[in-house]
Amino acid sequence: MSNKLYVGNINYKTSAEALESIFSEFGTVESVNMVSDKYTGKFRGFSFVKMGSEVEAKAAMENINSQEVDGRQLKVSLAIEKRPKRDLDSPSV
Repeated sequence: MSNKLYVGNINYKTSAEALESIFSEFGTVESVNMVSDKYTGKFRGFSFVKMGSEVEAKAAMENINSQEVDGRQLKVSLAIEKRPKRDLDSPSV
């Protein structure tokens, strides 16, 4: 298990500080990454929260998933690590 969580369905008005406060009830929050559109800079409605340990991440996920924050039910799950992009110049095997 990882200590990095995906947090979806976030209200566009919710701040990183508010998320950090919510998740800190279940342990140490190492980082909160609010994802923005690379062209417009607008928040995309999801975030990644890195907790201090796997135990803390599991506790946060179990307790915060489906919790209502700023009028929206948060969706919390383990983050899936992004696979490296395939090099388009190299031939497929």
